[in-house]
Parts: sequence; structure tokens; C-alpha cells
Amino acid sequence: MEQYIIKGGIPLVGEIDISGAKNAALPIISAAIMSDETVTLENIPDVNDINVLLEAIEKIGARIVRVDRHTVKINGSTISECGVDLESMKKIRASYYLLGSLLGKYKKAEVPLPGGCNIGSRPIDLHLKGFRAMGVKVDLRYGNVIAGCDCMHGAHIFLDIVSVGATINIMIAASMASGRTIIENAAKEPHVVDVANFLNSMGANIKGAGTDVIRINGVEKLHGTTYSIVPDMIEAGTFMVAAAATRGDVVLRNVIPKHLEAMRAKLEEIGCEVEGGDDSLRVVAKHRLNRAHVKTQPYPGFPTDMQPQIGVLLALAEGTSIVTESIFENRFKYVDELARMGASIKVEGNTAIIDGVDKLTAAQISAPDLRAGAALVVAGLTAEGFTIVDDIGYIKRGYEDFDAKLRSLGAEIETVTSERDIQKFKLKVG
Repeated sequence: MEQYIIKGGIPLVGEIDISGAKNAALPIISAAIMSDETVTLENIPDVNDINVLLEAIEKIGARIVRVDRHTVKINGSTISECGVDLESMKKIRASYYLLGSLLGKYKKAEVPLPGGCNIGSRPIDLHLKGFRAMGVKVDLRYGNVIAGCDCMHGAHIFLDIVSVGATINIMIAASMASGRTIIENAAKEPHVVDVANFLNSMGANIKGAGTDVIRINGVEKLHGTTYSIVPDMIEAGTFMVAAAATRGDVVLRNVIPKHLEAMRAKLEEIGCEVEGGDDSLRVVAKHRLNRAHVKTQPYPGFPTDMQPQIGVLLALAEGTSIVTESIFENRFKYVDELARMGASIKVEGNTAIIDGVDKLTAAQISAPDLRAGAALVVAGLTAEGFTIVDDIGYIKRGYEDFDAKLRSLGAEIETVTSERDIQKFKLKVG
């Protein structure tokens, strides 16, 4: 079993490049099969979820060519079946995007119910509500979503709650439905906009992405394109927090500063210096940070995917902070692990009350999910002694070369698989 071992207490200093956004790449890869021409995708992150999805669409007949580590060519003209039967697909949340793309192109699909991180209830009822409004018959059988129709038509769809996944999935399907679809109370996240831009580059007719009303006029076919995935705002936010927590000085390249405004504002509020360029940000923390109150919200509010990371940072801040999680109910599972390192956090319902401590101490801890796992690595970077993080497979689902990027900033961190590896690391770093 792979683990990270970390010797903490070293400020992160230097420059790193942020990878493409996993949360944009997954639906874009799914939608790429809707064209019978070749689609070239650039700036694809090399993470486990992406590789599982590429394997799944190759298995149903799509042609996949890995040009290099971050570029892939996809041709959906050879797809021979609309049923995805791959055990690994059950482990990733984004399996449901193949529903939208297969329905849009072939008007039928069979896809496993999604898995992913257990951070709370994330039903796909809003996705299915949207598909049904467009004339699709949907059944749930043996752990699969089975959907189909003779003719998928446009519809006026109001989402009961803001849902990124439902917004994207309905948008993908509607791009090849007959007539006009309007999605109201749509999610505004940057990866929603990126998927819309990608579909439009293939000939779709989508307007309003980035607002709460998206209008889609269906087209008969989509053509090939070359498209570069938007930078990952959550990876960037994680490194911003890591720089602040270690009292470092880090420049992030290949970012869109506009996407990071909620994180930037919170870091500046608690005492960090943040400087922005056209496609870069510099985060500097020279002293212990101050307390703050944080409430997660849909974009452009503070992202739920950054809540564990900011929780770690506030655990080391001066004073009492309050973090309110308004999106997912199981997002505080990292708190028990952080308590093993000396943090003082009390969770009441969807709120964490954090009394800042002077320092954290090393412990053997376990990543409960993707973002919490990254947050615990940040905790280990600040802690006194050697921290071991188990279950790092969660982290590798969404962060490319996480340990290597941290090492490039001066961190002492390695991936290990045995007690012997652990001892070698301890001897090497002293």
C-alpha cells in the first residue's frame, strides 16, 4: 500500500505550474465522443480518474491516442455499444457524464451509478429529472442507470438546487437534442463554462454559461476540435494554502486569478500577502495567521473542495475560527485525523469550531477522501516530526505529481510502500 511520508517544518519556496482541471477534463472527455471526427484535448491532468475514464470509453469502441502525457486524441466514430461495463468506473464520480454524451449522440445509455469520495449524499436525481424532461425514459437496475428514447427534445428545466454535475450533464445531452433547452438555477463554476466553451468549439450552440440561466439550441452533429483544458482552481487553491500554512513564498503559474478570488480574499483576510499577475499568483506568509469565519457556497463563493484545506490552515491560526459546510454533510471527516496531530476542533452539525494551536505534531493518519487527503498532507508539511499519510490513492485521483511538486518547493516528502522505504527516508533527511 502506498503512503506519503513527510518531514514537516520546512517553508515552501519556489514556483510551480498548475495542471489542467480534473473537474473540467472529465466531462469534456465524455463529451468528446459525441463527434465522429477526431477531438484533440490538451492540458489534460495525468490523474487516476482521467485514466479510468479514457479506458472506459476505449472499451466501448472509441479510438484513443495518447500524444503525450497531457495531450490525447479521441475519435468516437467507432463506438460500438452504449453500455459501460467497467468495474473501475464505479469508483469515480464522473461516470455519470457518459449518460449525457451517449444520450446526446445515440439516444440510449447504460452507465454504472457513480462512486467517488464519500463526502455526503450526492444523488443524481437532478440529472435524471432533466433527462426525463427531455423525453428520456430512465430506469435504475442492478446498480446501473439505463436510459433511452426515440427522440430527445429540448425542455425548460429548473434545478431545485445548484448542481454542477446536473448542469453539465443536461447541457451535454441538450447540445444534440432537437429544439431549445433552458437550464435555470444553473451552476456557474469555471468548469461549467469550460465544458460549454468546448462544446461550442465542436459546433454546439450554448449561451449563458457562467450565469444562472443557460440556453442551448440543439444541433444535429458536432465536429472535431482542438481544445485546452482550463487550469485547476482547486489544485491552485491547495498550493496557496500550503504556502500559507508553512509560512512560505510560492508563485503559482498557469492559473486564472479570477477563479481564485474567493480563496485569495480569505487568505488576505487572515494575514497573507497575495500578488496577482495575468496568469500567476504569488502567496507569501511571514508570520502566524489570524482567525476567520468561512462558509462554503456555490461559485463564486468559497468552494467546498477547499474547505478541508482552509480548516487545516485555521487550525494553526491565532484565535477561534468557525467553518460552516453548506454543500456536503460528511466533509469534516478529516477532523479526527487532524486531532491526532494536536488540532483543537469541535464539530457541531455542519459547523466546525476551531481553536488555533501553536503547532501540529506528526502522526500516522489516513486520507478519508480526495480533498481531505490533500489537506492532511498540508498538515504534515507543517508538523513537527515525521507524518505518514495512508490511503493516498484518494489523493492521486485528483492531484498530478502531488509529492513531486511539493518537493520542487523544498518539501521533504516521498511516496513509500514499505517499512524499509520509511527508514531509508528518515535516514536520508535526518
